[in-house]
Amino acid sequence: MRNHMAAGWFYSPSQISRYLSTRVTSLKRPKIPLKNPITLFGLLSCHQWLMFISGFVAWVWDSFDFFTVSLTTTELAEAFNVKNSDVTWGITVTLMLRPVGAFLCGVISDRYGRKWPMIVTLFFFVVLELGSGFCETVSQFMAVRALYGIAMGGLYGPAVATALEDLPFEAKGLFSGFFQIGYPLGDLLAAAFYRALVPTTPEGWRSLFFFGAAPQVLMILLRWYLPDTAQFQATKAQREAAATTDNTGHSPRQSNVFLKDAARVIGKNWVLFIYLVMLTTAFNFCTHGSSDFYPTFLRDQVGLDATFSSITVIVGQAGAIVGGLALGYTSTFLGRRLTMLIACVFGGSILPAYILLRSKSLSVSGFFQHIFVGGVWGPMPIYLLEMSPAETRTFMAGLTYQLGNLGASASATIQSTMGEKYPLPPSADGTKRFDYAKVIAIFLGVIWAIMPFLILVGAEMTQGEREEEAARLQHPDGQLSADAATLELKKRELARQGTAHHTESV
Repeated sequence: MRNHMAAGWFYSPSQISRYLSTRVTSLKRPKIPLKNPITLFGLLSCHQWLMFISGFVAWVWDSFDFFTVSLTTTELAEAFNVKNSDVTWGITVTLMLRPVGAFLCGVISDRYGRKWPMIVTLFFFVVLELGSGFCETVSQFMAVRALYGIAMGGLYGPAVATALEDLPFEAKGLFSGFFQIGYPLGDLLAAAFYRALVPTTPEGWRSLFFFGAAPQVLMILLRWYLPDTAQFQATKAQREAAATTDNTGHSPRQSNVFLKDAARVIGKNWVLFIYLVMLTTAFNFCTHGSSDFYPTFLRDQVGLDATFSSITVIVGQAGAIVGGLALGYTSTFLGRRLTMLIACVFGGSILPAYILLRSKSLSVSGFFQHIFVGGVWGPMPIYLLEMSPAETRTFMAGLTYQLGNLGASASATIQSTMGEKYPLPPSADGTKRFDYAKVIAIFLGVIWAIMPFLILVGAEMTQGEREEEAARLQHPDGQLSADAATLELKKRELARQGTAHHTESV
């Protein structure tokens, strides 16, 4: 991602004016023909498929592990003899500590590669999932989930880079959508195994945590077998070439080169970093606004029973999966930002049908609303990678995503407070009710209105930048010819030194 601040640590007035004047024209569709998804599948080599699967399944199981707590809240409260709210603090603590893991894992991944941080993080997942199952008190559970939050935050950056970084550009949008649907898929798997294990095994809720640790052992073995990403190898080759030998024959440490590069890149892209945090926060508010209190609305205001409410929610998740795939795919040919803008327009248009109907047909409007809630997220994984400079890619993509999650973590509290301002007559048994249809309409309507503005003022990877990045990947199997890249970089360095030496001689 090229960036230049003419006014030192900020942009000059002329830069800002020129940038804003080109936001609409920058939505121009890339010069890439629409291709059949089956054709795009065929573009991937066996190596690229394995890399994608490795990152994808890790992300799915990240979701599975997270939702095990929300699914077993009642059982955990009974086992620890505490209130449900005491247990849900484990979810809050996990969310709060995710940026810590993203920061640590991002720095390590950009310095040493995506492979080993991902393996170590998955190992901690195994240990902490088992530890959660062995907890005997709520204090022990909170401590384990706090550590789990750090590990969970650290996984996204290496996982998304492993899955998407080396793919052919034409396939990145489609597979970005596949990667994004990993989270609702993990939620569905957690619900399925909850039903299969918790009521039927002597260990009860503990069996779900014990089971959750097992598949990650296989994920570790798969990632162990695979090399690091080609994009990281290219960055590493550049770093090695930059570590030139001085007069004493001493070569500067690559860590020093990395820190220097990282400081330079962050200094040039701090505005971009803040923008991505704001964007991911808005996207997370959109997800929470459409789902946090929708089941309550279905039960208390529409009068649906628990079974049909659950079916409506599941149908909505299916819509999110369809939308993530469809709009992730089209983003390659329409452009990332234009695709997300289209999702916002249609999502806002369907909102009235999402909350005004009072019948079982809400499952239909819910399906289409979530097509665009999930669809606006479809291009986001690859958009974060494309917007992040290669030198700090996992750091920036991972940390902005997790800070966006943290920023939107107050969503349920905001909506709950809003609901108290719109009370409804109590139910027959005296239970308090609130007009969550109005809350969802206001909250989600505001978010659907803000998101297009944020998307429009954003940037996007240019054709020249795409070609430059594609040129870094030389090997037909998707692996970098590191020797060739290093040789080319050293040739440039020697040419530069030769020019300087010639000038001094003259």
